[in-house]
Order: sequence, then C-alpha cells, then structure tokens
Amino acid sequence: MSQGNETTTHADGPKGHIGGPAEGFEVMLITGMSGAGRSHAAHSIEDMGWYVVDNMPPQLMVPMVDMMTASKSGVHKLAAVIDVRSRDYFTDLSAMLSHLDDLGVKTRILFLDADDEVLIKRFEAVRRPHPLQRSGRLIDGIREEREMLENLEERADIVIDTSHLSIHQLSTKLYNALMGSGPTTVSVHIFSFGFKYGIPIDADFVADVRFLPNPYWVPQLRGLNGRDEPVSDYVLRSDGATEFLDAYERAIEIAVNGYAQEDKHYVTIAIGCTGGQHRSVAMSEALAERLRAHGLNVSVSARELDRRQS
Repeated sequence: MSQGNETTTHADGPKGHIGGPAEGFEVMLITGMSGAGRSHAAHSIEDMGWYVVDNMPPQLMVPMVDMMTASKSGVHKLAAVIDVRSRDYFTDLSAMLSHLDDLGVKTRILFLDADDEVLIKRFEAVRRPHPLQRSGRLIDGIREEREMLENLEERADIVIDTSHLSIHQLSTKLYNALMGSGPTTVSVHIFSFGFKYGIPIDADFVADVRFLPNPYWVPQLRGLNGRDEPVSDYVLRSDGATEFLDAYERAIEIAVNGYAQEDKHYVTIAIGCTGGQHRSVAMSEALAERLRAHGLNVSVSARELDRRQS
C-alpha cells in the first residue's frame, strides 16, 4: 500500500522468455479502486504513446496481443483498463499473465487507490452508483471491491494513492513513473512560418525574426531556403542572431522545466519571418539544435517551404 501520495515501484513483474513471438511487446494493466482515477490514468498513458483499451475482459487480452503482433501493426505498447465487474476477474487475470509471460511479453500492473472517504465523495459528486453497490450502501460496494483487489494491489508494479491528487498531479506522477521526471518528458515542436500567410493559432510561443537581414534580397540566396548552408550561414552570422538565440534558448529552457512540473508535456514554438522561407527556417533549425543539447525531444517542420516564391 502506498503511503500518502507517493508512487511505489516494486520489482519487475514476470520476465518474458527470450526469443518469444511477442518479445519486445509491452502490456500495462490499469486497475484499482473505482473512482481512484483509472480513466484519467488511461488518457495520460495514451498520451505517452500507448494503445489503450478501456474495460477489457482479461480473457481477451491474449488474443489482442496475438492479433497485434501477428499483424505487425507497429503497436508495441498495449494498456488495458481492467474492471472488477468481471466476476472471474482473478482467475482469468492470473491465467492471462501466465500466458503473456510464455509469449515473452513484458507486463506491468498500475494500481490506483484512494481512501474510502475520498471515494465516497467522488461517487456522490458524479451521482453514480458503485459498480458493486447493487441495492446496498455505497460503502458496501467499496469494501467489497477493496477485498477483491487486495492480492492484485500486492503484486502491482506501480501503486499510486490519488486521495489528495489533482488530475494534473496524477498525470505528473504517471509520467515520472513511466518516462522519468524533469524537462526530458516534454516534447518540443518548432515550426517556421511566414507572417504574410497568417499567424499560427496553435503555438505556445511565437517569435518574430524579421529584424534580421532578409536573404531574399541577396540574388544568389533568393532561390534557396533556410536549410541550405549558404542561407543558414548568412542568417546566423547576422547581427543579433546569436544574442536572440541565447535569450530564447534560456527562456524556453525555463518554461519547459515549469511545464514538466505542471503536466504539460507538449510545447509548440513558431518562428516567423516574412515569407517563411529563409530566416525563420534557419533560426528554427538552430534553436532545435540548441534545445536538443539539453536532452529535449525536439522535432522541426517548415510550414511554408512547399509554397512557390513570388
């Protein structure tokens, strides 16, 4: 049982047999007390790149893994929310875990818990009955579920008590448990654009680099773009380019550290010039290189490069 709000990580679960047909495939079972945050945990894990299936009967897990590995779908991480409303829960679950072990599948169990008083308040807030309440009291359903799940909680790899957690704090704990902590959990996308084609509405940061000399007015550079070395050199050696990158790199570094703590794991940075062909492209690539040096996962695109220059 976890203490307070801490995340408890136990020893790894059953080891897959080397060379099994599903070697390299991972399965995460999301379970725990109803009302403890299973659905939100599933959404957070899906955002981390897992294929998530909600309310899956345990006996369907092995066929699902077989189908995904046989079809070469490209999915290597399957997460399933397991619901206690299946009365054959423990028998089917034990057999399923054993079969996955034989296939060489790495399995982990995430167990979410909360105090009885907290669960009661959450059910009353949404005005829904507990799955095991039937015609009895709410607390009776909670106690029955806790008894059913007792052995499963003991074998869980990750146990999180959500009694005093907000949904954002729960997401942060999941990221810490599954992907590590800190700014490296934040994915950064940088794209260049041209102001003449409109300011992007989906960016967290918008930078204007039109203060730099425009390579468009240099005849030998006009037909090139910011990914070409002559243009990149021209832009980056311009007065103010290095100073701008130094300051912007520092600002983004500070923001990303804060985002990692506030459950924001995707950041979009837009860098614009007039036409989106030269200065913004070169500065985007340069900023991406600097951020990658901090260990960040950075991708780059250029919105306007497919447009014909006038």
